[in-house]
Amino acid sequence: MTTRRTVTVDGSPVHVLESGAGPTVLMLHGSGPGTTGSGAWSTTAQALGPSRHVVAPDHAGFGRTPVPAGYRGGLRLWTEQAAGLMDALDVDSYAVVGHSMGGAVALALAAARPRQVTRVVAVSTMGAPGAPLSADLDAIWAAPAGPRGARDMLSRLVLDQALVTDAAVDARAAAMRAGEAAFASLFPPPRARWADALALSAQTLAAVRAPVLLVHGAEDRVTPLRTAALPLLDHLADVRLHVLGRCGHVPAIEHPYAFRELLSCFLGRDRGH
Repeated sequence: MTTRRTVTVDGSPVHVLESGAGPTVLMLHGSGPGTTGSGAWSTTAQALGPSRHVVAPDHAGFGRTPVPAGYRGGLRLWTEQAAGLMDALDVDSYAVVGHSMGGAVALALAAARPRQVTRVVAVSTMGAPGAPLSADLDAIWAAPAGPRGARDMLSRLVLDQALVTDAAVDARAAAMRAGEAAFASLFPPPRARWADALALSAQTLAAVRAPVLLVHGAEDRVTPLRTAALPLLDHLADVRLHVLGRCGHVPAIEHPYAFRELLSCFLGRDRGH
């Protein structure tokens, strides 16, 4: 059963999709305008089945989760809010799956909560020290709400342009319009500073004790393999990297079956499989 509800975290509302029961998996979405927890992860959550408790929040500034008063957004807020959400749900042991910006949040959370976070899957992740802002990520953060901006953004996310359907464009355009005001405050130009702000220090990465699986598309132009994933191999204590050929920035959409198999296998080790 899948439910959507609002959980109060440090006095602020966080909108959450939840499904299943069993070992908990916290799933953190990326930073594109119009992105939400349910939009990014509902299909993957269904594929994982009812034997896992999936928690997929909207980050502050996305979907139905507002940015708390006095904040602008950013890695610290998103990390603290994710940790606070799991505390509010009374979950003291969980794996974390994060896509793009959510991957950086997942790694930061694992460093901050080494006793709680059991495993990390960082997909097309940000967070590598010194990783530059790509031209495609800059364009995605700048994408205007509406069909034209939605189509341009989706075309940058995937290698296979057949996936950029009219239905996908319409759905993303609607989500972008709904979140336009909140998103405008998150990544204003010049945008390189926001990529820098999502980079984790060598000390933070060294503090990640949980096993980490990096999943990356070989043709990812948003967070390129060479600058985003490969440098992390030098900083994480327990890490493995799986590269998917003919894949851009969203493996969960471009190679859904391979991605779910990787996810299930890696997370299954928490259960003695």
